Amino acid sequence: MKHLIIGTAGHIDHGKTTLIHALTGRNTDRLKEEQKRGISIELGFTYFDLPDERRAGIIDVPGHEKFIRHMLAGVGGMDLVMLVVAADEGVMPQTKEHLDILSLLDMKQGVIVITKSSLVETDWLELIKEEIRQATSDTFLESSPIIAVDSITGEGIPALLELLTEAYDRIETRDQTAPCRIPIDRVFTITGFGTVVTGTLLEGTAKVEETLEIFPEETAARIRNIQVHGNTVKEAYAGQRVAINLSGLKKDQIKRGSFLAQPGSMTDTMMVDCRIKMLKNASRPLKQRDRIRLYHGTSEILARVVILEKEQAEPGESALVQFRLEERAAFRKEDKLIVRFYSPMQTLGGALVIDPNPEKHKALRQDVIDELQAKESGGPEVYLEQQILRFSKELPDTGALCKHTGYSSDQLITFLQQLEDEGSIYSIGSMAYVHQDYYHQIVEDIVNKLSRYHKDNPLRRGMPKEELKSRVFGDIRSKTVDRWLEQLEIEEIIKADGKLVALAEFKIKINPIQQNIMNQIESLYLEKPFAPPRLEEIAGIIKVNEKEVRQVIELMLGQPLIRINQEMVFHQNSINTAKDIILKHFENHSDISPADFRDLLNTSRKFAVALLEYFDQEKLTKRNGDSRILSRKS
Repeated sequence: MKHLIIGTAGHIDHGKTTLIHALTGRNTDRLKEEQKRGISIELGFTYFDLPDERRAGIIDVPGHEKFIRHMLAGVGGMDLVMLVVAADEGVMPQTKEHLDILSLLDMKQGVIVITKSSLVETDWLELIKEEIRQATSDTFLESSPIIAVDSITGEGIPALLELLTEAYDRIETRDQTAPCRIPIDRVFTITGFGTVVTGTLLEGTAKVEETLEIFPEETAARIRNIQVHGNTVKEAYAGQRVAINLSGLKKDQIKRGSFLAQPGSMTDTMMVDCRIKMLKNASRPLKQRDRIRLYHGTSEILARVVILEKEQAEPGESALVQFRLEERAAFRKEDKLIVRFYSPMQTLGGALVIDPNPEKHKALRQDVIDELQAKESGGPEVYLEQQILRFSKELPDTGALCKHTGYSSDQLITFLQQLEDEGSIYSIGSMAYVHQDYYHQIVEDIVNKLSRYHKDNPLRRGMPKEELKSRVFGDIRSKTVDRWLEQLEIEEIIKADGKLVALAEFKIKINPIQQNIMNQIESLYLEKPFAPPRLEEIAGIIKVNEKEVRQVIELMLGQPLIRINQEMVFHQNSINTAKDIILKHFENHSDISPADFRDLLNTSRKFAVALLEYFDQEKLTKRNGDSRILSRKS
């Protein structure tokens, strides 16, 4: 179902609030000061039913130039605008500035309403219409209907309602599948309920009991209750004005200007890359490092501008820029911003977000310009590919990519599949996604490190897996890395042997000298099967260079030599013989003591106990007091 937000715009005292009262029967000026002074200071909100019983939300914005910030906080949520011009005054400065702002925000639909029509003659009214046509030429309102009304007598109100009903059908439905997002325009407390925030649900849906997140604070918030136009509902949809009762948060933990959004769908930043479009009538050019005011959603953010492709942006020009923010904020790609000079506070243009969480750029760098132009001109999958390229070192999963791009899970999966089919990215077992450039870089790094390792250690079966992971991936989580190594094994780039990793084609080559050393070492261990020498003694016993002996021993460890603890190594045949002896003993005995085992092996207690402890680890035996009993049948 389509939901519509109608807003007002126009100069102060041109009758916007009175017009809404005529349409709805309700006064949107809720502050005592507003009612006393007869001017709107804050945003006003209400609703009304169209003749066909469809309900539309209303946002009334202040017209005074001092309250332009409040106007900007409301205009971003509008689907349709009523540009209000008083018949007795015509187009005024704030009429023009509001029209500029609406155009910069790419507003598509509108109706021009001339109020106070009973105060002027028909000829004057025609002159006002002509003035309005000139002011709105080359804008989205140039072909919009103009209707004259008198909000006091009600003249023209029924016809205006018909125009709004017709416009309702032309409005595009907001995206209800996108991640939920609400710019917060009010925060207050209701006794017995707690903290309440209000705003326009720009995208997605919001449900009772759902947990959302406050951005840029990244604070979790559970929805206790939702109201739409005064009615309690279980779910709200994009295009509706909502009041949301949040559980577990105090009023001072939330501020106007923050976003209430789906967890992980945004990320806080101190920089944002944009394309700025300067107004033709901007009072002066935008220069490097100018301090400006950004208006985004319901927030005002101070920033410095870095113009990336030229020294300054003249009125009427556009330019790629990076805004360096003075406080943390959160954006999504293709968000629209209004940009004003810091002082005097004049609107200078609008900006479209290209990258909501960029790296810091230097001005006039062609590679930066090329990258941003690609992000700007390409579709969502192009932007996703660039974000994956940027964050590949972190091995991002779908949750991280949703946060980096602002895409919903469903959107992301579709785009990921497209990129994977094209070969632009690689999936690491659906646990992470990396760009093809990074993938090949890592594979090359692994191959190079293993090649050097094999060259330096020709008799080792491979590099310890944990060492390889640390040298290539640093502190990246191990499960994804393990899955990547498994993938490379399937691709026959590497092979794994227990805790060791080698290149798939690697084979140990033993020369005659090494073979002779190996034979001598094996003979030593077989000559004294249950009283073997320590590894450090071997080089001296066989009188061979210690380095060469160490390399051969490393090859033999695991097979045929078995390390049973930190100090002792036995030949596999000796271990097998000891196992046969102990099993034969258990054929006629229920247990065996270390002394019994020592005597059976004709060795010392030290070696007998070490072998018993090894058999305990292998689950052949288990301790029973000072003795051992059979743990399982062999």
